[in-house]
Amino acid sequence: MRSQRRWPAVVLLVEAAVAAATALTSLPLAGLLLAGPLLAAWRMSVRATAAVAAAAVVLAAGFDLLAGHGRGGTLVVAAGGLYAVMTARRLRPARPPAAAPAPPPAPVATPAGDDVALAVHARAATDEIQLGSSLYETAAGPFGLRLIVGDVKSSGAEAAGLCALTLAAFRQAAATEPDLTAVAAAIDVRVGPHLGLEDFIPVLLAEFAPGEVRLVNCGHPAPVRVGRRLDPLEPPEPSPPLGVGPRPRLQRARLGGNQRLLLFSGGLGSDELGELDDDMRHALTAPGLDEALDNLLELLDVLNGPAGDHLTVALAQPVPERVAAREVAG
Repeated sequence: MRSQRRWPAVVLLVEAAVAAATALTSLPLAGLLLAGPLLAAWRMSVRATAAVAAAAVVLAAGFDLLAGHGRGGTLVVAAGGLYAVMTARRLRPARPPAAAPAPPPAPVATPAGDDVALAVHARAATDEIQLGSSLYETAAGPFGLRLIVGDVKSSGAEAAGLCALTLAAFRQAAATEPDLTAVAAAIDVRVGPHLGLEDFIPVLLAEFAPGEVRLVNCGHPAPVRVGRRLDPLEPPEPSPPLGVGPRPRLQRARLGGNQRLLLFSGGLGSDELGELDDDMRHALTAPGLDEALDNLLELLDVLNGPAGDHLTVALAQPVPERVAAREVAG
């Protein structure tokens, strides 16, 4: 996080250097003031990027006035500053002010298990990256709250269609199949005929029940249980992903009211999470689930830069108050 605090100083230093070079020479260098807003868009908030862009426009206008170059440099910097603000908004949506924190995520009622609070962040890929499509969906029905995360790996341009087909198959199977392994098998039967020779779909299915979570992992990175320490819930028997002969196996893990479950797919893997260690645990134990995911994404941006691939992260936690009330009523 220290590097993020230094980033505004780097931006100001760059702007000051460009301003000094423009003032000391007769060359039309005002267009280089765009370096500040573009750097700010990469790591700083939307509001900070807009402030840097406004300052760059003011400086460019002053240099144009002094040099008698017209308003060409000012218009270029203004257009580039607007682009930087739009880029910052796409990479990092503006957060609510500290005085008005976002309300906690609403619990999802599950007839067969605990009430569960969920927070989800999905980031779309850039236009240049079309190699996969991360997927996420929840289904609350007679068997409790179920969810799926996955990542369609396709050699063609039909990844989005395969993603939609997988989610449709999940919704149907989650509402009718009593066993989570049967849900995975039903999705594979439905999607398999539409996959090419080089296509496959790693997926992770989760089902929440009182005091535990049930998992079926078909070639997907293991979820992480967040408590006093971080526990990757690796499957006891690895299974190939959908489309290449999956062997679904049910895995059960304890999940208390003071623990959380992190699920992820897309441009994030176990290696990146392993590099964060204590920083990741500190981020994910923030009071609110949304705040915890924001902290995690900041860490990932510092580690790798803003992710260009599809990225979906979900954080789930049983609601202790609802669980205690149900026990008292019982």
